[in-house]
Parts: sequence; C-alpha cells; structure tokens
Amino acid sequence: MVIGHGMIAKRFEVYQNDDRFVIFASGVSNSKNRIDAPYKREIQLLEQTIKEHKEKIFVYFSTCSLYDPEEKHSAYITHKKQIEEIIQSNSKRFSIFRVSNLVGRSDNPNTVLNFFVYHIRNQINFDLWSKASRNLVDIDDMYKIVDNILQGGIYANGIINIANPSSYKVTEIVAAIENRWQIQANYIPIPKGSTFDIDISGISPIIKKLEIHFDDNYLVNLLEKYY
Repeated sequence: MVIGHGMIAKRFEVYQNDDRFVIFASGVSNSKNRIDAPYKREIQLLEQTIKEHKEKIFVYFSTCSLYDPEEKHSAYITHKKQIEEIIQSNSKRFSIFRVSNLVGRSDNPNTVLNFFVYHIRNQINFDLWSKASRNLVDIDDMYKIVDNILQGGIYANGIINIANPSSYKVTEIVAAIENRWQIQANYIPIPKGSTFDIDISGISPIIKKLEIHFDDNYLVNLLEKYY
C-alpha cells in the first residue's frame, strides 16, 4: 500500500496493491517549514500507520540533508531524525531511505530545480548561496534502486543513502539552466552554504547492475526530461 499523494507516492503507485509493504510517502514537502502543525500531523499519521500495519515492511523516505552541516539544527532535520527513531523503535521490519534532492514532475515550488528554473525563466531575483552544492537524482533512478532493494529483501531494518555519486555547485546548476534557455539569471550571490559527502557505497553495486549512468550529461538530461 502507498500513503501519500505527491511525486514519490505517484512514482510508487505500483506498490498500492502490494500487501507486503507500506510505502509511507506522506510528509512535509518544504524543508524550510518552521510551523509545528505539519510536522505533528506527519508523526500522528506515521504512528497510526505503523500501529495498524505491523505485519508489513515499513518504507520511509528520509533525507540526505541530515549530513549537511548548515541544516543540522533546522526544524526539518530535527523532525526527520525523530521520525527515523520512531520507525526504528516501533516497526518490526522497515527500510529507511535517505534520499538526496529528487527531480521529477512536480508542482512543488520548493524542490531545487523547480525553484531555480521558475525564478530564472521568469527573471525573478533570488539569493544564491554561492558556496553551496546540491545532489540531484532523477526520481526514476531512485525508484529503480529502491525497488531493487525492496524486491531483493536486502538491507532489512537499515538506513540506506540514495544519491548521485557527484554533487553540483549551485552556480553550476544555475549556469546549466541559463544555457538551456539562453537567459541570464537575476540573483544576488551570498557567500554561504557548504558541500558535504554522501556515502553511497551500499548502493554502488546496484547502480552498476541497473546500468544507471550518473555521467557528465546527467544534469542537462534532467533539464531536458522534466522542463
């Protein structure tokens, strides 16, 4: 079964009638949110779902932003840590996937590429953290990796990172968008942000087996595929 209605839930809709799993894809979609109510709603729904489906493998999508030193004290990251702890303490069988910045068809204006593409194409001024990097992964690639893990029954009761082997400087992302549409971005560079490592050694053999190519054209291909 699948809980949720967003981009991840739609991509995993094939699991809707699979009674072995609960795909929990409902939660706070804006990582900058500071209001308590949405976080409390997610925890309440999560605890209720775990209680009602204890026999199923509980699948949750956390975030690789837990490794970002700039975000470690944010409300969103604190919430994600709490959710992970609740799952580990209350689920007999689970898989927690810490996912980097997903790219796909979504109306969510807060995703990395949606934000940049919208602001740049509409000539809207924005602050650019010039020292920051973002790790982008196609939701189709994320799905293939997660599906392989779930169907193979590997990494049971574990936390698995799902990410691109390489991160992109935000200036590089902006430049790719500018080049794609031949338009000049309107932004104010702010000397803030950081680059952090994401250990994907656990999924490297799967990436190779599935022939997922995180090559030099990956970013450009994402822009051409979804925008």
